[in-house]
Amino acid sequence: MLPTEFPVPTLFARIGPRLPQKPWSLALALSLNATRQLGKLPDDVSFMAGRSVAICVQDLGATATITLQPNGRFAPSTGTADVRFTAQLADLVRIIRRQEDPDTLFFQRRLLIEGDTELGLTLKNLLDSIELPAWLMTHS
Repeated sequence: MLPTEFPVPTLFARIGPRLPQKPWSLALALSLNATRQLGKLPDDVSFMAGRSVAICVQDLGATATITLQPNGRFAPSTGTADVRFTAQLADLVRIIRRQEDPDTLFFQRRLLIEGDTELGLTLKNLLDSIELPAWLMTHS
């Protein structure tokens, strides 16, 4: 079971931004590639071709930025992202577990979306279409 809250020590918030960010991006890209290989992502994600997405976890000081390469695989990306999602870890987990609607968090200013909002909306709809595993949905 996953806890419903994710308290992050203040130390992470202080040192997180000073740590290399590429491992976060690599972990996200590998996770998405594995999820796609297992057939859990829609086949057509061509809307992401050549586009980059950043997910910033404020309280961890972590940013993962990925792009969809021409070969159809996700990979870490550098530079400015086309769309950037920023929130606290607990709120991002709530979105993933569908305990909280991203629109609600956005209007409460707990989820910041910057850049290409059309791409952000398309990604939100993609996330909503994915069937999540039972272990992830288990509430504590």
